[in-house]
Amino acid sequence: MLSKKTQYALKALGYLAGKFGDGPVLISEISKKKKIPIKFLETILLELKQAQILDSKKGKGGGYYLLENPKKTDLATAIRTVGGPIALLPCVSLNFYEKCKDCNELTCGLNKVMLQTRDATLKILEKKTVADLIDT
Repeated sequence: MLSKKTQYALKALGYLAGKFGDGPVLISEISKKKKIPIKFLETILLELKQAQILDSKKGKGGGYYLLENPKKTDLATAIRTVGGPIALLPCVSLNFYEKCKDCNELTCGLNKVMLQTRDATLKILEKKTVADLIDT
């Protein structure tokens, strides 16, 4: 399940994708339009900026904007940036792997199923981009 933080990040990215090329967007505008608490949104946007998905401009006409065309940022990258692993178990995560303490991964049926689940999910999320989040 996606955390609220990840959901808000994806909503904000979708909003910024819809405004791509129009210049920076104020945090207050994103907050209002997407119904995201502004303090929480500030933290999320800062993380996305540190990951070089967004950039910001200060002063008059300032705000946040996508660094690249929204079609170039896949959803797997965005989710990992703010939400961590995509895998449902740490023992099948590609980027956040942790060995399970109570099972043998070579014989664990749950591990095998979750590997398939991870791979199927990644197949979709690596093809979908921030542009796919634009509201219609």
